[in-house]
Order: sequence, then structure tokens, then C-alpha cells
Amino acid sequence: MAAPLLLDLQPHLNAPRAYDRGQIYARLPQRHEFEVLDGIAHLDNEAGEAIAYMDVRDDQWWCKAHVPGNPILPGVLMLEAAAQLAAFMERYCKPDFSAFVGYGGVDECKFRQTVSPPARLWILCRRFEARSRRIICQVQGVVDGVLAFEAKVTGLVIAT
Repeated sequence: MAAPLLLDLQPHLNAPRAYDRGQIYARLPQRHEFEVLDGIAHLDNEAGEAIAYMDVRDDQWWCKAHVPGNPILPGVLMLEAAAQLAAFMERYCKPDFSAFVGYGGVDECKFRQTVSPPARLWILCRRFEARSRRIICQVQGVVDGVLAFEAKVTGLVIAT
């Protein structure tokens, strides 16, 4: 059975973005096709929670090869978006933080529905644990109010 949503998405659906793509990737090192987040609607570092979104379009690089004629957003890209949101939350809260936050693991991952263009994939993130070299977040992906995936992602601080 799917877990309840981590955060109330409704107040953020039409709210102005807290961070746009330029602001996100000024803090994160990913470039080109791996700039997967389109905006962050909510970030509350004290509460350890964030909401971002990824616009899934039919002109994206993966569409022509990932189920031609019926493109399905690869689950690994959904998890990448969630990991980037968790890393942004970690990096943003510490303006002098310059290390790279890389994948340390994915646990309890369930994909619950396919995501195809056009769609807006909302990423909900709640910090579960934060230490000096590790962050663990519970994450969920939501499309049209329906849970698409859920997981626990671990990020490790890697020296620059």
C-alpha cells in the first residue's frame, strides 16, 4: 500500500517558484541533460522539507529511445531529480558548503505508476537524517495528485 504524501502539495501548485533553474544549478554541479529540476516551489531547511518539480516534455533526450512511440520517464531520472533536490537542500542551507553530494544509496524504492510526457512530476522531500558526511531523505514523486514513486535516498558528502 502506498504511503500518504510526505507534504501537502496543494498550497504550492500555483505558488511562485522559490528557486528557478538558474538558481538551482548555480549551487548544483550537474549540467546539460542532467539539469533535471525545473523549479523549487518550497524549501524549509529548519523543517527539513522541500518540494520541487520536473517538467516532463516529449522533446527530451530520453524520449526517442525509452519506449519509442510511448515514452516513459526512466525511474533512474525520477530518482536523480529527488537526489538533486536533497543535495540542493543540503548545499543551500550551508552557503559556504562546496563539496559534492553524491549518491550513497537508494532504499525502499517503489515505482507506482508510469510518467509520460507531457507531465509535471512533483518531488516531495523530507530529511530523515543529517550528519556531517551523510544525508538521508524520504522522497516521493507525484503526478496529477497520484503517487508515482517513493524511496529513501542517501547522499554522501564527497570532498571536492
